[in-house]
Amino acid sequence: MSAPVLIACGHGTRSGAGRAAVSALIGALALRTGDRAEVTEAYVDVHGPALPDVVARVAGSGARDVVVVPLLLSAGFHVKVDMAGAVAPHVRARVAPAMGPDPRLTSLLDDRLHEVGATPADLVLMGAAGSSDADAVADVEAQADLLRARWPGLRLGYGASARPRLGCESARVRLEHDTRLVALSYLLAPGFFHGRVEKCGAAEVTRPLVEPDREVDERLVDLLEARFDATLPA
Repeated sequence: MSAPVLIACGHGTRSGAGRAAVSALIGALALRTGDRAEVTEAYVDVHGPALPDVVARVAGSGARDVVVVPLLLSAGFHVKVDMAGAVAPHVRARVAPAMGPDPRLTSLLDDRLHEVGATPADLVLMGAAGSSDADAVADVEAQADLLRARWPGLRLGYGASARPRLGCESARVRLEHDTRLVALSYLLAPGFFHGRVEKCGAAEVTRPLVEPDREVDERLVDLLEARFDATLPA
């Protein structure tokens, strides 16, 4: 095997809709890059194929280069430990940066807000999964800062592990402000954490970035392709 291998690596989810959405994203990425790379999938949690097994298989098959592209919005434990650990034994294997923060995500999230009719008069609460890893939280906050150039009053809440918690921030905002609350889902796909965003009490909730029954946005494919290209050895 001489072509480089792109391992699109997700977190993993028990949600059938979430799995279908991630599969659709990987399929779109394979269509984009399939003429110059072999694209395969792997996951770090919940279900397989397990990333260490996939890396070992493709590295052992003679791949010239192996790039793990995280299907994750921030660089937390899974990127820095799980993915880095999976490639460490293989000299030609590398891990690309996480998806966010990135201006392409800013553009897509802005479109999601306009899609539900959000206006400057609304208060936008961006809901993210959350992490105990400081770098992951910093990535989410950096993405929120990019969005604040377009939505200056944007607030941020987390589904778990980081603060402020989404439910608490939603309740506080609704108590302090007599304005419509719009929840912006900063989640890649349907699943547990998007469910928390849906239940936070907002008047409107945006869709996750990928859904199984809709075409994958080209900006996401552009982003992942760019991460892959930037990580390939010169």
